[in-house]
Amino acid sequence: MMNFFVGQTASFSRTVTETDIVMFAGISGDYNPVHVDKEFAGGTRFGQQIAHGLLTTSFLSRLLGMELPGQGSVYLEQSLKFKKPVFIGDTVTVSAEILDIDQKRGIIHLETICRKQDDTVVLTGEAKMMMPKEGAKI
Repeated sequence: MMNFFVGQTASFSRTVTETDIVMFAGISGDYNPVHVDKEFAGGTRFGQQIAHGLLTTSFLSRLLGMELPGQGSVYLEQSLKFKKPVFIGDTVTVSAEILDIDQKRGIIHLETICRKQDDTVVLTGEAKMMMPKEGAKI
């Protein structure tokens, strides 16, 4: 197994665009007007379009699959708590921290958090990932 340790972290940031929302709606089939219709969304409690919660969650997939634990790892579980909305133009910083490592089973347990540019927490959760095997061809 590769060298991972409890407390190890990784993060990256991405600014959500209207194109992201339109493309995610197309891929997922979720055309809820709170996401894709400016006029409708303007009349909601949010006052504007909000990004799909699972669009924000997909940033976790990028972080965990590409950085920590990284390429060759496989998602096993993810818990999610949506705390606040993400709007077009928000920059979301996605971070993960290793909480526990089960070397015998090859599983890493991580805390996952997404924050907006003003440090507002928009999503929290925990993930379990199957660790990549050292020397695996990717």
